[in-house]
This record gives sequence, structure tokens and C-alpha cells, in this order.
Amino acid sequence: MPIRVRFAPSPTGPFSFGNARTALFNWLFARHEGGKFLIRIEDTDKERSEKTHEANLLMTLEWLGITPDETIVRQSERGAVYESYLKKLLEEKKAYYCFCTPEELEAERQAQLSQGLPPRYRGTCRALSDEAIAERLKKGSGVIRFKMPESTVSFQDIVHGKASFDGSLFGDFIIAKGCREPLYNFAVVVDDYEMKITHVIRGDDHFSNTPKQIAIQDALGFPHVHYAHLPLILGSDHKKLSKRYLETSIYEYKEKGYLASAVVNFLALLGWHPEEDREVLTIEDLVREFDLRRVQKSGGVFNPEKLEWLNAQHIKRMPTPALAELVAPFISESWRANGEMLLRVVNVEKERLKHLSDLPMLAGFFFELPEYDAKLLIWNSTPPAAILDNLHFTLDVMQEIPPSEFEKGTIEQYVMTVAEKRGRGEVLWPLRVALSGKESSPGPFEIMEVLGKEESLRRIERAIQKMEA
Repeated sequence: MPIRVRFAPSPTGPFSFGNARTALFNWLFARHEGGKFLIRIEDTDKERSEKTHEANLLMTLEWLGITPDETIVRQSERGAVYESYLKKLLEEKKAYYCFCTPEELEAERQAQLSQGLPPRYRGTCRALSDEAIAERLKKGSGVIRFKMPESTVSFQDIVHGKASFDGSLFGDFIIAKGCREPLYNFAVVVDDYEMKITHVIRGDDHFSNTPKQIAIQDALGFPHVHYAHLPLILGSDHKKLSKRYLETSIYEYKEKGYLASAVVNFLALLGWHPEEDREVLTIEDLVREFDLRRVQKSGGVFNPEKLEWLNAQHIKRMPTPALAELVAPFISESWRANGEMLLRVVNVEKERLKHLSDLPMLAGFFFELPEYDAKLLIWNSTPPAAILDNLHFTLDVMQEIPPSEFEKGTIEQYVMTVAEKRGRGEVLWPLRVALSGKESSPGPFEIMEVLGKEESLRRIERAIQKMEA
């Protein structure tokens, strides 16, 4: 049977790292196994579901490259489907209406707790006759409870191994508020069956729902699916991830200048690892190597410093033309208009970039030399007169290079003949400052190749004027 998996988010809040990791693991598994990846929007919670949240999660998935193979399914459009299956369970006496009030249920719960018993519904409404049910439904609505078998429910989890639960401890749980208002455990069973899902890959927080869902599958005569429960994502202190990250939308990282490939790489390593000890992985690497059996049982640690490091590594490895396109939203129109210059700047600066958004701050001097203090030109305790003399000498050497040969290798060859005689720091430091106006920047040879001969000479002359003044 072809493998089919689904990502089933509820659009009730920001699209977080936990949601994205679940989506990615499903997508990678499907791609690795040659199966299908589907998306189901679980939007039956009318009060909390919002279209803005749905739009954000779909936009984020598209940015990450996690795209579905079939049309998106929305639970809010499937009321008639749920109703037919609920009626089937009611007719077969595998579910029943319950009219207990919240006050009665709470009193029952407190009584059980006082006796040291686990709280569960004792089946007060199980034995109501059809007549009594019909009469009560005329007066008001009732919830629908599933008759949970009092037997052991077992399943083989791909990550955790065999798990067994005592069905008698669950009691008869609510599966719907009415025939058109299914709750989570019932709706997902019906949807997974109708969508022909073979594997359910989701977070550990759903582990206790699995025996309930298997019991519903059995009651409806559905085949069982394979389960894989993913470990929680933990903070760097190995405790529950802080609210700051749980409630941060991943799309914000795109706006901060993170690459989708770096975020995907980071997400994949939150609870999974490849056979070889490697950390920088492409999408192609992940699809080729992903195996659910390599998902760890313990929580994956969220390390923002590692995400930033991975982002820098992916930036370095990206072809310059593609990187220049991605930095476009972070730079001015004038920079974008000078396409050839921008390519040269990106090629030089990508070794220093941690985020795409860093480029304006790091590379602004290429487009406009900032004002700087002449004291910045001084290398250590070198006398100003010596710095001035070195700048004059360097300027003379630069003028000898033909414009057609003004590239890094040739420039370096000419300048280093001076630097080796007069001192590397004494020559290269003031030259780099003269070209960038900054204390930290790429090397002078890289800068001059980007600026070209005319602009490079102009900036050196400007530095000489500063020193003479």
C-alpha cells in the first residue's frame, strides 16, 4: 500500500517550530519513501480558529518548501462526513448521548480524587433508553460519548517501541458535542481513514490520544495506521521550550534574514540525526537520508546559536546570484539597480553574513564611504608621518596597475611588494580603513576589486587628505 502521511495543524495560533518540525518530518518521510504528503486544516474549533493563522502557516510551509501533493482538506467543510459515522456508532450502540451537567461531572471527579482513584466518567448515561434519549434531546442538546472497551490497547510505535494502555482507565470519553460537531479524537480517525493515511507522525503530546483513536478505529471497522511520536523540543536548559519560542511564528525568521534551507536543516536536527556525524545538510541530503528509526526518544534541544551558525553556513554555500536575489528585500533600490556591483559585494561579504539582513550594515561602505576619524588610519603606535608616507607610496603603486588588470590577485601582488618592505600592518591597516572607513571589513584587495580602480584611488586620496589635515 502506498505510503500517505498528513500534517494536520489547528489554525489557532502562530506557526511555531514544533508545528514546522512535525510537518517537515512527515514531508521528509513521504519523499524518502516515495509516498504522498497531505495537509489537513483542523479548524472545527470555531472560536479559536482564524484565517490569518491558516494563511500564515500555509505561507510558511511554502517558504520552507514543504508543499502538499494533493488538495488541502479542511475539517470545517466535512460536517456531513462526521455525522454519518457518528450516527453509525450511535445506531450500533458503540456510542451514546450523555446529558450530565458540568456540575455533576465535577462532583463525580472530586469524589473519585478524594478516594485516590483516577478521574473518569462512570457511564451514568450509558443505560438510557431510546425513549429517554429522544425526550431529553427535545429539551436540549447532549454530548456524544464513546463506549471505551475495558481491555488493553497496544500498538507498536516506530520511535518508542511497543506501548500498552489499560482501556478501563479512560472511561467513556466525549467524541462530539453533536452529530455535526465532532471533537479531535473522533474527527482525526475519520479523516485519516477517508484520506487513506498509512502513517501518523506527530508529537509526543498526542501519545495518550493514540489508544482512544485505535479503539474508535476498531469500532468503525477501520484498519490501524502506523504511529511515530516525535520527542518534545526542549530549551537549551533541557526543560520545556520557553513561551518566547513556542509563540514565535517561524515566518518571522524569514523577515530577520534566515534562509529557508538553514531553518529546514535546523528543524531536521531537532530529534533526528543522520548516520554520519554531519550538521550542514541540504534538502537533498535530508530526503536521501531521512529514516524514522533514527528519530531519538529524548527531546531535541532548541539552540538559537546553532540556528544562526547553520544560517551562516548555508549563506556561504549559496551561489552568489541566488543570494543576491534573496537579499533584495533588505537593501535599497539604488543598490538593487546596480546589479553588477551588488553581485561583487555579495560575493565578498557572504563569508561574514550571519543573516541576509546584515548586508546593509556590513556592506554599506561599498556604495557610500562613511565619514571616519583620521585616527582610525593609525596602525598601533606607528607615527602618523609614516602612515601618510605609506598611503602615498601605495597610491603610486596602485596607479601603475592597468585598469583591465585591476583584480584581487594582481592588486595583492603589487601591494604586498610594498607591505613586505614597510610592514604589513603599517601598510594594510590604513589601506583597508581608507577603502572602507570601518574598523572591521573584508581585506583591502577584495574591497578594491569590487570598487574598481577609479573609486579605490579616490578613497586613498581622501585618506591622504585626512592625514595631511
